[in-house]
Amino acid sequence: MKNSKETININKLYGEECILNIDDFIKKYNINLNGLSSEQAQNLINKLGYNEISKSKPKHWYNYFLQSLFSPFNSILLGITLVLLYTDVLIPPIPSYANIIVILVLVLSSTILDFFEEFRSNKAAEKLKEMVATTCLTLRDEKETLIPIKNVTVGDVVLLSSGSMVPADLRIIESNNLYVRQSSLTGESDAIKKLDNSAYKIEDIKSITDLDTICFMGSNVISGSAKGVVLRIADDTYLGKVANTLNNGKPQTAFQKGVKNISKLLIKFMIIMIPIVFLLTAWKHETLTAFTFAVAIAIGITPLLLPVILSSSLSKGAIKMSKKKTIVKSLDSIQSFGAMNILCTDKTGTLTEDKIVLEKYLDIKGSEDIRVLKHAFLNSYFQKGVKGNIDEAIISRAKENNLDEISKNYKIIDEIPFDFSRRRLSVIVSDDNGKTQMITKGAVEEILNICSFVDFKGDVSPITKEIKNNIKKISTNLNKEGFRVVAVCQKNEIDFEKPFDINAEKNMVLIGFIGFLDPPKESAKIAIEKLNNSGIRVIVLTGDNSEVTKCICNKVNLKSKRVVLGSELDKLSDLAALSLLKEVNIFAKLSPVQKARIVQLLKLDGNIVGYMGDGINDSPSLMNSDVGISVDTAVDIAKESADIILLEKDLNVLLDGVTERSTYFCKSYKIY
Repeated sequence: MKNSKETININKLYGEECILNIDDFIKKYNINLNGLSSEQAQNLINKLGYNEISKSKPKHWYNYFLQSLFSPFNSILLGITLVLLYTDVLIPPIPSYANIIVILVLVLSSTILDFFEEFRSNKAAEKLKEMVATTCLTLRDEKETLIPIKNVTVGDVVLLSSGSMVPADLRIIESNNLYVRQSSLTGESDAIKKLDNSAYKIEDIKSITDLDTICFMGSNVISGSAKGVVLRIADDTYLGKVANTLNNGKPQTAFQKGVKNISKLLIKFMIIMIPIVFLLTAWKHETLTAFTFAVAIAIGITPLLLPVILSSSLSKGAIKMSKKKTIVKSLDSIQSFGAMNILCTDKTGTLTEDKIVLEKYLDIKGSEDIRVLKHAFLNSYFQKGVKGNIDEAIISRAKENNLDEISKNYKIIDEIPFDFSRRRLSVIVSDDNGKTQMITKGAVEEILNICSFVDFKGDVSPITKEIKNNIKKISTNLNKEGFRVVAVCQKNEIDFEKPFDINAEKNMVLIGFIGFLDPPKESAKIAIEKLNNSGIRVIVLTGDNSEVTKCICNKVNLKSKRVVLGSELDKLSDLAALSLLKEVNIFAKLSPVQKARIVQLLKLDGNIVGYMGDGINDSPSLMNSDVGISVDTAVDIAKESADIILLEKDLNVLLDGVTERSTYFCKSYKIY
């Protein structure tokens, strides 16, 4: 892959487009900032084709058929058939086709079963993709329009936000703290900041990471927002040019490795046994008789029915799973799904209802204060990124209190988007009187780190250690009751001479908290008990704080010796972390990297690990797990990373899938 990348002249392809300032770029390429019209877009699609990498196009039916026909076991049987053609048909005076027919019937039975189920499963996945197709937000006909990624074309103006997949190679023309992960291209997981005007000169551009105004197809937005113009699509993109050497697939599963190893073992036995048996019998019998007997021995040690058994048992499991809201991409994924002994899952939406309701808005002393709700509403209303459950809950509660009307008196000036490292989001707004203020909401600890003052009933005073301790105590008590707590702060003295970035988040004034409830699902407790009884250990990996997580886990009867934080995990070696993983089932305040590390360590310890997630921060773990499980409502990145898609985010749906697969697998092999 390295050599292939080196043949691509980065400077020639993107250098000039990267270093042009915005005005010159727009003028040179005659860019319409309002986007293409539908007619223009369709004409370009007709001319350039769809935005699809050739290698990633769906397989034809005959690809699936040939793949099934020449599976490892079938290949052995077909090899034996060729030998039998010589020994049973060509040499004897009276040809005998009985053995050949039996073997061919077995091969065809196995092939047809595997082919139809594989083809059906992939078609089901394609239909699901149509319902939950990966899309992107573009400007078409001078308005924001959500379109399938394959319909993106050159000249489209694309809007990016946290969680978006970059649909093509883009030149950024507007950016707001945009960070993009390019690991699919570079192998590096670090987020890269993208700008609207390059910090480089063309002679300084040496590698793909130096292209700071270009976003590439196949990368994804970690945080921030931006507007970009499509430069290249499909095979003309950087990803398209190296697609023949990129390997985005997962390693072979334990099941695939097992089948492959057994096939190799049988072939070795045949290579050794046939000559030995032939030599031992040739001196007593005719050459043909000796050779026929040696071949018979080879056939005898080959489990002729195994391919049929594998295909039929897995096919039955797949059919049952599809009836229980589980879509799989391949039969091998079903086996991994059923074979897993550890399931790692997020808390929100899996153990809880994922219906967050804002219950409390409190000042720094724990008393209800409508001003806190007002500031939280302005922050959520004016943020430009994808509004999450918390934002929706804040806006909904503000409407109940008739606070939504105040949005007409404000306008947005800028935003410092949320990211997973600082765990907060800021907006800068201005009211009708020209008063400008920055309003920030986020995790309590992170908000306290940037606050120098507190506001109690309009009286602003310096924050003291005693005040901080009391604030932490109030927050902890709310957490123990199951509330997720978010702190809110603001400041009025804004320096317009400086760009608004994370350095502006300092000397803030803490005004209070907002508390949310996300009650546990009634079904979660029973589902966890059944999963445990089925031999599947459930481990919770969440970015939420420890007290809320512990409260929810206690309610669903998920036992753990203690709750381990991400900060504790970072201090441990892999060996120490593995020892901890054998005792602890709840991990809180984890970053995406920490989640992925836990999954990798569990796999290294010999476990078959499933990971269930639907968020941006779950994508590394979905890719690193033996079987990635997502849902049809997940963000684009999670759906693309998953092996299996559930049509409902519920442990009971997952349990049904595991049970069906395991039941049919066990019945086929008479395990009970």
